[in-house]
Amino acid sequence: MKKTIGVVMASVLAVGSLAGCAGGSGTKEGDKAGGQAAATGPTKFSISFPTTTGDGYGQKQPDLKNEKWVQRLNKLTNTELDVRLVQREKMSVLFAGNDIPDVLGSLDTPTGKDMAGSVEAGVFQPLDEALKQYAPNLLKKVPKSAWDAVSYKGKIYGIPDYLTNPSRRGTFIRTDLLEKTGLPVPKTVDDFINVMRAFKKLGVENPYQMRENFKYADVILGAYDVLPYKDQFEKQGDQIVPKFFDVENMQKALQAYKTMYDEGLIPKDFATISSTDYSKNINAGKSGMWSANVGGGLPNFRTNIKAVDPSAKVDVIASPKGPEGKGGYFLYSPMVRAFYINKSVDQTKLAGILKFFDWMTTDEAAKFFSLGVEGENYTVDNGKINYKVPTNKDESGEEGWRAGTLWVGQDATYNKLHLQLNQDGQDTLKAFDTILSTEGLGGFGYAPDLKAFSKYPDLTPLGDVGPKLIVDHMVKMIYGKEPISDWPKVIEEYKAKGGNEIIKEATERYNNKDGLVTFTNQKQ
Repeated sequence: MKKTIGVVMASVLAVGSLAGCAGGSGTKEGDKAGGQAAATGPTKFSISFPTTTGDGYGQKQPDLKNEKWVQRLNKLTNTELDVRLVQREKMSVLFAGNDIPDVLGSLDTPTGKDMAGSVEAGVFQPLDEALKQYAPNLLKKVPKSAWDAVSYKGKIYGIPDYLTNPSRRGTFIRTDLLEKTGLPVPKTVDDFINVMRAFKKLGVENPYQMRENFKYADVILGAYDVLPYKDQFEKQGDQIVPKFFDVENMQKALQAYKTMYDEGLIPKDFATISSTDYSKNINAGKSGMWSANVGGGLPNFRTNIKAVDPSAKVDVIASPKGPEGKGGYFLYSPMVRAFYINKSVDQTKLAGILKFFDWMTTDEAAKFFSLGVEGENYTVDNGKINYKVPTNKDESGEEGWRAGTLWVGQDATYNKLHLQLNQDGQDTLKAFDTILSTEGLGGFGYAPDLKAFSKYPDLTPLGDVGPKLIVDHMVKMIYGKEPISDWPKVIEEYKAKGGNEIIKEATERYNNKDGLVTFTNQKQ
């Protein structure tokens, strides 16, 4: 017997009168997207999806063109898709062989490394006017920040999967342990450390779960707004510099971490704790507070920790605030994935392709991708949806293919229909809407990356891991091998080893508005 989740979904079913918008259930086979007429025949086009090496559902299919969810999508959208998967590592080969599909999916911006200069070379076509004519709903629904991320020289070249909330990570706490301490939810860094001390008195092994490179362990850096990451530049005088140039706040953050280390509030071997051990410690109930992605994190942590401690309660709380009232983690790029249309696509086909993307904004599309087909993936009983939750790897892979890979031009912040199906999901939505939407650290970034980064690998931040030179000094200072008061010397070392060149280029590009990307949380 497969598991099911049931919830009253009258509002979901009522929005747009899904059951009636296409002469029946919006997700039953044979329906046409948004009432699209099939008189002119389906729009035929090839589309590739970016993937990584592995054994995912799509990669196991012998013929993606005839895969069942692709066929169902064809019927819903009056299209005939020639679906391909392109490994991210082999994008350059695709461009070299000039074997470019009508619609190319990429995980990168128009000028990013994966695109290999193709947009600049005119391989893809600008879409501004065509979007206005054939995909007005999509044009309106996608946030401006996401359109900006897929633009080149003021023209839109990509159709993005986007984030309406770029704040993705949150601070988790064992609420049952907090209740035992008698303390309120911590609000400041000092409160945060005091709760850790109380957890230690309760016998919690890791009051705050740290890990290597400060990855998913940067809540204190966020409180002092000194995150050392790629898109965390700020203006200091007439220069654009990395945020760790803020000596006063960087030293305060390092001192807080050192206090946590000295008092045994974080693991003594935090600098070498892998992602695997980090997760094991949390799921084994050994951690009192930690940082993680909220989307799938809350339900999973609740399930895993309750398995070892039935009395456990796990919640997301507001991240501790520093002296400037800031807190949280870095803000993600508003663009998650983008689709570029080949310049060889004629206007008739372009119209059909953009109508296909425009349909993705409909309630009918959300129901199809999120829930699948009525009678197969879910049933409806008096307005209550009973969804068959995947119970093994193959079923999960198929769900991911339908709800993730094939749903293009979507809001990838979270799958709202899925999360509404149970209490854990509803609590996740609440955390996004009431906590994450009000925190997170913005800053400047550049697309493409600064050229100077390629010259100085030890000074180059790798996504959400700071530059090696900076991280090494941070660890030494927390371990007491270097004085925290020497942080100005670290900055001088950074400058001397190539940082001056990075700052010069960052400042020039900022002044010239050359590929400048600003990360902000619009609800803050």
